[in-house]
Amino acid sequence: MLQCIFLLSDSGEVILEKQLTGHRVDRSICTWFWEQSISQPDSNFKVLPVIASPTHYLFQIVREGITFLACTQVEMPPLLGIEFLGRVADVLSDYLGGLNEDVIKDNFVIVYELLDEMIDNGFPLTTEPNILRDMIAPPNIVSKMLSVVTGNTSNVSETLPGATSSCVPWRTTQLKHTNNDVYVNLVEEMDTIINSDGALVKCEIFGVVEVNSHLSGIPDLTLSFANPSILNDVQFHPCVRFRPWESEQSLSFVPPDGLFKLMSYRVKKLRNYPIYVKPQMSSESGTCRLSVMVGIRNDPGKQVDSIVVQFRLPHCVSSANLTANHGTVNILADKTCSWSIGRIPKDKAPQMSGTLVLEEGVEQLHVKPTFQVGFKIMGVALSGLKINKLDLKNLPTPAHKGFRAQTEAGQYEVRS
Repeated sequence: MLQCIFLLSDSGEVILEKQLTGHRVDRSICTWFWEQSISQPDSNFKVLPVIASPTHYLFQIVREGITFLACTQVEMPPLLGIEFLGRVADVLSDYLGGLNEDVIKDNFVIVYELLDEMIDNGFPLTTEPNILRDMIAPPNIVSKMLSVVTGNTSNVSETLPGATSSCVPWRTTQLKHTNNDVYVNLVEEMDTIINSDGALVKCEIFGVVEVNSHLSGIPDLTLSFANPSILNDVQFHPCVRFRPWESEQSLSFVPPDGLFKLMSYRVKKLRNYPIYVKPQMSSESGTCRLSVMVGIRNDPGKQVDSIVVQFRLPHCVSSANLTANHGTVNILADKTCSWSIGRIPKDKAPQMSGTLVLEEGVEQLHVKPTFQVGFKIMGVALSGLKINKLDLKNLPTPAHKGFRAQTEAGQYEVRS
């Protein structure tokens, strides 16, 4: 049972406080949390999902610079608190068109109304966006003008949504679309670590199956993969029936209306990665020569776009003079060097080179940087996951189907 929820800005200020039970949680817990965060800058405190304070257990997630902090003093499953905060963040982002401090402050009333419906006396109650939209109207210009004219600031409907008594509460009843269509999108992030010898330490994919459905009535869909055996750590939307997945490795579901995440998965122990980065460094007499080459290691069959290489200059570097034969190099105020490459040309391999000047008294560079690589590949899932077919049933008219895949870099690190 959760007792309180706080929303904190990236400076530690309390943006929103919601007491959930009769036991009031003092705001001093936020001060303790923030002091612990800033006093341990090199630790993982800021990303720990569960933290034990002297008086409470804290659950936290961070979205777009906003920290969602929940408190409890009683026994409860940790995943319940973490998952609920994630759902709150998703619902607020969907309602408000994004998450930041100003947007939350401009829509305090709607945020509190959503929390009132989503949790009751510390226990999650209504978390389906479909039902919440029928109960609480999303903010718009018309509703804001009416609230000013009439003085009524409530957006809560006076009637209970029909989906609350439905066996598929994630779907609005009696849906009708002029054009029936459904699109499936595979979105993958590649996490890779390559050590200073060029050996692959880790390479895995975190992927999401997104579905954008605009279908009339109560459709029944079945999505199957050509190679489902490669998937690990799968998680499903509540609409997915678990037995067909256990027996046939297929996804059978009645979809919500609109865009939603049907499934997430992980593919481990991959051997092929698309981009190589070869840094070379040599230092003497207070200067360091740096050369970095980038190229395609394994051709994915599609164009690799938006290639960016970033690294943080060591503290002992006083100045840097870096140039590239392709793309642009920028050194930011926090000593982050960003090399924007875009696409790799066919006639030459992109190379960045230059000199780093060390601080007075430092002869050699003892701390070498780690290079962060970003890229995007449209039209291919690097995990190798392939959609076999999508069957649609219980539709009044035929529907159009579409499939798409994309892969981008997650934590893609090359150590020097």
